Amino acid sequence: MNRRYPLEKVRNIGIIAHIDAGKTTVTERVLFYTGISHKIGEVHEGAAIMDWMEQERERGITITSAATTTFWIPSYEEGNKEKEHRINIIDTPGHIDFTVEVKRSMRVLDGAVVVFDGVAGVEPQSETNWHYADEYKVPRICFINKLDRTGANFVKSYQSIKDRLTKNAVTLQLPIGLESEFEGVVDLVSMKAIRFEGEKGEKIVEEEIPDNMKDDAQKMHAELIEKVADHDDILAEKFLNGEDVSQEELKSALRRSILKVDLVPVFCGTALKNKGVQPVLDAVIDYLPSPLDVPPAKGIDPKTDKEIERAPTEDAPFSALAFKVATDPFVGTLTYFRVYSGSLKRGSYLLNATKDKQERVGRILRMHANHREEVEEIFAGEIGALVGLKDTTTGDTLTDPASPVILEQITFPEPVIEQKITPKTKADQEKMGVALRKLSEEDPTFRVSTDSETGETLIAGMGELHLEVIIDRLKREFSVEAGVGQPQVSYRETIRKEAQAEGKYIRQSGGRGQYGHVYLRVKPLERGEGFQFVDSIKGGSIPSEFIPAVEKGVKEAINKGVIAGYTLIDFEAELYDGSFHEVDSSEAAFKIAGSIALQEAVKHADPVILEPIMSVQVTTPMDFFGDVAGDISSKRGRIESMEDRETTKIIEALIPLSEMFGYATKLRSMTQGRGFFNMEFNEYEPLPKSLEEQVVEGRK
Repeated sequence: MNRRYPLEKVRNIGIIAHIDAGKTTVTERVLFYTGISHKIGEVHEGAAIMDWMEQERERGITITSAATTTFWIPSYEEGNKEKEHRINIIDTPGHIDFTVEVKRSMRVLDGAVVVFDGVAGVEPQSETNWHYADEYKVPRICFINKLDRTGANFVKSYQSIKDRLTKNAVTLQLPIGLESEFEGVVDLVSMKAIRFEGEKGEKIVEEEIPDNMKDDAQKMHAELIEKVADHDDILAEKFLNGEDVSQEELKSALRRSILKVDLVPVFCGTALKNKGVQPVLDAVIDYLPSPLDVPPAKGIDPKTDKEIERAPTEDAPFSALAFKVATDPFVGTLTYFRVYSGSLKRGSYLLNATKDKQERVGRILRMHANHREEVEEIFAGEIGALVGLKDTTTGDTLTDPASPVILEQITFPEPVIEQKITPKTKADQEKMGVALRKLSEEDPTFRVSTDSETGETLIAGMGELHLEVIIDRLKREFSVEAGVGQPQVSYRETIRKEAQAEGKYIRQSGGRGQYGHVYLRVKPLERGEGFQFVDSIKGGSIPSEFIPAVEKGVKEAINKGVIAGYTLIDFEAELYDGSFHEVDSSEAAFKIAGSIALQEAVKHADPVILEPIMSVQVTTPMDFFGDVAGDISSKRGRIESMEDRETTKIIEALIPLSEMFGYATKLRSMTQGRGFFNMEFNEYEPLPKSLEEQVVEGRK
């Protein structure tokens, strides 16, 4: 089996956007123009190919990222089969509750297409996704969509990208007309007008730029060359010498700058009306990286802890990252993975280096949204799925057993909302345990725990919609009938000052006793730093073999804070002294002593309950602004900024999550159904003393 497409002709891209910017519609057009589908599936008709879950079709939103493989010959090379490229696309969700899907996709992509709504411009979730792309240094191109809508404004949307996301955005196109008069685009690289004809816009017609746009286009073309010259030495030299810059030279310089994430090009169109999608596909091939343009994957050698690199070549040892686990009704567990180096054959063995477990490779699949193709072998730079891996979860590294490596893992946000869930019958109880385990393996931001006092099962997630979808899936996919309690806020606890305490566990009973004795010091850390355990034992006052037991006891005690039993976060526990008994000391005794010492130290360290504060963006018609702003203040909210957009007002505020339950209904009734909001987790803040008692009571 040889690779059909050399690496330089492969693109791994994601399509990301705020909810409702038209991301899935763009992807459906891509599948149609590249010949994967013969008819266009529309989201509003519930027939989009990429939205294959029932819940996605009903709600008209994307919940899971779907992966698909497609092929494209640049439109300016039409019919030249040798120029065909393979594009692996991941369509990601826009809703903040499913942010995990965007983050894990970013980790394995080489490039991204960011879609914006031509009326709204940059929206909150576009910012979050943009920051994920920055975090993983993903080169990207922007597509301002929906320019056929009433109120569409290309200049304003482009400006919002420059103001709120990056000063280095450069427009490569100008729209010809707007709203119902939107007809096509002017390409500022080739200096030609492009129109899209035929029933589905499949025919691309190049013509001269309309007279009324020539001056604007010339001015923008000159600005484009100047901006690229600022970031590219080769072009700068020609520009400064006053020489003419050819189209090919401009494209090469653009590619170099985009790959370094120095520039972000902006395109425009309307996917729903089939205008402007093919130039974006051309741009994916012209400007976004192939696996060869991306730095080699870095990882740690598990044997030596040294950093090693894996180049994207087939003769390097196999390494891949599992970025998604899905439960498929037909084949069982599907593990999506991105191959960084080497190749993998069916029937071989691989090592899950993260968990140090061996796995057998049964079937290797190449995914096409809702159907799949079996392959014998998969190569560096490709994305595929494996069937039936036993121990692999999201973020695990899969490698050649002979030369293991652990690639950089993906970190996920903590869930902020929880609910009790109770099975209806005994049969449901047995099925529910299995189903919840499968769902939590699939989604790292979904957690299942048991309340140690009441024995009830608690599920936690990123928001009300997230848990609603989980409960819906329990019912449909796993046939589990369950009742759920009211959503609860997932509070945390922390400390505000340093303190120390002693933990002693001594039991004498006939025969061998138990003896563990430790001194712990706790001190607060900055928000978001998590928990750290420090071993400062000098002179062997506690033998080194008992220290992991102390750490284990401390970590178990963290799960039960001293005020209301919530998890403790953002502090350091330092083990600085203790004593042991030659005969009676054991790991179990030191574990209990560590747990006692932590609880005691925290009690004296000014403990406090932390509540999740959400970043909320409310869009309301001007007439209702006063009511909405007043309501935000009554929810202990702080208004951070306000912005006017035509007939609406946009309010950015920070509001405690506990005040936001049922807000959608309240906002609709306050604004006669015309207001809407988006919300995402911002940070944890101390809960006011006056509310602490209520939370403690509620916990009982």
